[in-house]
Amino acid sequence: MAASSDLRFDTGRLCLDLLATVGGRLSTSPVERLDGVARLVTWLHRTGLLPAGQEADVDAAWLQDFKALRGRLHRIVHSELRGGQAAAHDIDELNRTAAARRPAEVLTRDTDGTLLRRLAEPVRCDRLLAVVAEDAIRLLGSDERKDLRICAGPTCDLVYLDTSRGRRRRWCSPAACGNRHYVAAHRARKAETA
Repeated sequence: MAASSDLRFDTGRLCLDLLATVGGRLSTSPVERLDGVARLVTWLHRTGLLPAGQEADVDAAWLQDFKALRGRLHRIVHSELRGGQAAAHDIDELNRTAAARRPAEVLTRDTDGTLLRRLAEPVRCDRLLAVVAEDAIRLLGSDERKDLRICAGPTCDLVYLDTSRGRRRRWCSPAACGNRHYVAAHRARKAETA
């Protein structure tokens, strides 16, 4: 997989943002956005799973565990959205992941007196994975599930929560896949008239 620096946070849900850490799955060269421990740390901070300024002992095992959860979520979500049923072992493993105790959150004061949200130490991988798994369970087991969409882009299978008016959104992003579609359509029209 090719590496890219553009993490996506526009899917509408935490669990779907994890799925979005691989782009262009349907192309010949998918884009791996979690291409190292530092990228995982960035993702954890940007999603709010790890509060800003808080450190954790994130290592290669964490990266492997988050990628494993991502793969499981991809199989479950895509099976269900395409009219099938997710494999029982994937659902069982998602449930086991969610069963880990969520990280306790505490308030602390910064040196300037500002209250800050922190995770109780030590920050553990299984507890952060549990938060993502719980989000997936809440989403897939709720009425919001009917608003899940797969991007209509020919090489994109990003899943997003369609909260647009009328629920007619077709693209993961108008600036990404939507723009590519319109540019290709424009070129095709120009070629026909030439």
